[in-house]
Amino acid sequence: MQRRTWVARASLLATAIAATVFSAGVYAQGKDIRIAHIYSKTGPLEAYGKQTQTGFMMGLDYATGGTMTVAGRKIVVMEKDDQGKPDLGKSLLAAAYGDDKVDLAVGPTASPVALAMLPVAEEYKKVLLVEPAVADSITGDKWNKYIFRTGRNSSQDAIANAVALDKEGISVVTMAQDSAFGRDGVKAFKEALKKAKLVHEEYLPPATTDFTAGGQRMIDKLKGLPGRKVIFIIWAGGNPFKIADMDLKRHGIEIATGGNILPAMTAYKQFPGMEGAAYYYFGIPKNPVNEAMVSQHYKQFKAPPDFFTAGGFSAAMAVVTALKKTNGETASNKLIAAMEGMSFDTPKGRMTFRKEDHQAMQSMYHFKIKVDPAFAWGVPELVREIKAEEMNIPIRNKR
Repeated sequence: MQRRTWVARASLLATAIAATVFSAGVYAQGKDIRIAHIYSKTGPLEAYGKQTQTGFMMGLDYATGGTMTVAGRKIVVMEKDDQGKPDLGKSLLAAAYGDDKVDLAVGPTASPVALAMLPVAEEYKKVLLVEPAVADSITGDKWNKYIFRTGRNSSQDAIANAVALDKEGISVVTMAQDSAFGRDGVKAFKEALKKAKLVHEEYLPPATTDFTAGGQRMIDKLKGLPGRKVIFIIWAGGNPFKIADMDLKRHGIEIATGGNILPAMTAYKQFPGMEGAAYYYFGIPKNPVNEAMVSQHYKQFKAPPDFFTAGGFSAAMAVVTALKKTNGETASNKLIAAMEGMSFDTPKGRMTFRKEDHQAMQSMYHFKIKVDPAFAWGVPELVREIKAEEMNIPIRNKR
């Protein structure tokens, strides 16, 4: 009954959110469950951060049946803006744990910020649920036992994309940002390839807007090679698809990439038939949680939920599932024991935290781009769901 009535409470959601979101200087009552949500309210990944925040608050409302309580304890979310800056994210998390006395934290948006925050969680012995930062090292060699992640990691992205590209006779060049996100992504993608040949890795500054020099280097590596030639792009923000303006077709070069937020996928319309693998697209998963989120998002925003909205929603589902298992207890040892190996429902279906590194194991979606005049973006049509058990995701930590 809880899930059936959730959508009908749309008019109450905004009030519930307003009542539970506090600035960093406001303290909740002693019985409240305090959660710090640290994300890029501003900065280069602002669009991603705002989607995560929307999804997180929607997910808390859904998971608690609109009460924003677990075991009689009210959930209070304290928002902090890391601006995409590692040092700021680190200090904000320390203040949240030390001064605000939060029970756990969620975030951040950018991988470099997450990597700066990991030691803080260990120092304060408090849980940090990472969403949506993607670098493998977060649940890899930089990991500690207080870190859990609902967001997918670079290996999940890479292995899923290899499903579409790893075929005999294909030569691949990677283009990625020179960052933890970009380099971890390429490393995982390279390890996942078994049949296709990786002939060059191109790393460019994260804020690059002129892709001419890098594009020419990639063309020089690919032109003249036999068989299919592909530039695989791993990028966050900006418009890396400007390299298509360099007349790649003249050299028989294709572009491939993973999923992205809807505004970024407007560029996909120029690549009908392009294949890749996505973390999420609102029209793909078929389950009650996704249906509820999509319905509520349309009702509230007159638009579909996006890539990172699903991630924020998933993080909320994980938090509430864990709190229900502990009957509202927030001691770190109780939460860790509850969350290790824990399965929980999300808009993508069932996820499970792997015991060894606390990475959420989850499905990915092999897609092919279709151009539909009804949509402003290239529509990713499902080729097939790549289930968690099909992906051999390496355990990279030193536990």
